[in-house]
Amino acid sequence: MIDLRRLQVLRAVHQHGTVTAAATALHLTPSAVSHQLRELAKELRVKLVEPQGRRIRLTGAAHLVIRHGEELLARWEEAESALEAYRAGEAGLLRICGYASAVTGLIAPATALLRKRHPDLTVVVTECETAAGFDLLLSTDADIAVLAPSEDFPNPSDSRFDQEPLLDEPLDLIVPAGHPLAARAEVSLTETAREDWVLPLPGSCDHYQRVLVFCAVAGFTPAVAHWAKEWAAVSAMVGHGLGISLYPRLTEIPPSHRTVRVPLTAELRVSRRVLSCVRQGGRAHPLVRHGLDALDEVIAAHPALARGATAGGT
Repeated sequence: MIDLRRLQVLRAVHQHGTVTAAATALHLTPSAVSHQLRELAKELRVKLVEPQGRRIRLTGAAHLVIRHGEELLARWEEAESALEAYRAGEAGLLRICGYASAVTGLIAPATALLRKRHPDLTVVVTECETAAGFDLLLSTDADIAVLAPSEDFPNPSDSRFDQEPLLDEPLDLIVPAGHPLAARAEVSLTETAREDWVLPLPGSCDHYQRVLVFCAVAGFTPAVAHWAKEWAAVSAMVGHGLGISLYPRLTEIPPSHRTVRVPLTAELRVSRRVLSCVRQGGRAHPLVRHGLDALDEVIAAHPALARGATAGGT
């Protein structure tokens, strides 16, 4: 009988590239990971790793085991979901992770809703970056991840994950209070071509690349005058008249930052897609289902995301 935990160890070594990195992701010691690999090789009666200089590499047999192991792990997730559904579990632990503004605008209110409706359910929230969200899912340290697609995202066909659209979050233009565009009900992105821009640093998140794409569609390249790592720094610089920016609607702007949100016209209403991600086979788990339903309810009731809503000024 194969120990499925050892399959997860082999998968982690394949994903992270080294025993040490896999051990860190799985909260194990490198020696424990090596032991699990040796035991799995004994169970399967094949060689799984071989030396490559000072490192190791997976054998062809290991890749074969991983491919079939993904199916076994997904089936086991489905079996656990079915068992939990059979027991009609209303109690237990649900772990949700997501990027900062998703935690603020979606996950936190959804957690409050879950605590009110399911008092025996314990919900643990973790703020994380995109790549870390998938690691948390694989290590079973998270059950739901709320993430915006980026270059770190696995392909939608990745058999380890079940990724579904959660919402398309509008991006608003933010300008300093008193700016000529601040009094407009909406504005075309092409009207901003001659403005200075404030954007997150490339590599700090995927927003920089997203803005480049949207501006290219509008027919110009933004003149970036200032860079920031945090959204609050972006809005602070905009509020002091250093430029304009595109700002996710769920990301709050401190009241002291004198900015105005202006929705974009229908000809080019830009947004970022937000996905709910779970382990393959886990979406039917009743506790996961409670969490996803709560997120859907928060989105449906969110005034800034309701159909036809306009972004308010700050």
